[in-house]
Amino acid sequence: MGIMMPGIDGCKTIRQILNQARFKKLPIIALTAKAMKEDRDKCIAVGASDYLCKHVDAQRLFSMLRIWMYK
Repeated sequence: MGIMMPGIDGCKTIRQILNQARFKKLPIIALTAKAMKEDRDKCIAVGASDYLCKHVDAQRLFSMLRIWMYK
């Protein structure tokens, strides 16, 4: 899920998604150009399962997907 989108707050959107009963356990990987620890901590605090900084390493993304798809 993108964090920095035009007109949309990604962290707020994560909260809204996870507040819906049917998506309560949906794994969400935050994807952003922000690379500071505070940014990662904020995403995890609102419910993101994991965090990736752009430019994404495809192998790392696939590894995360394998982990979170089976939890």
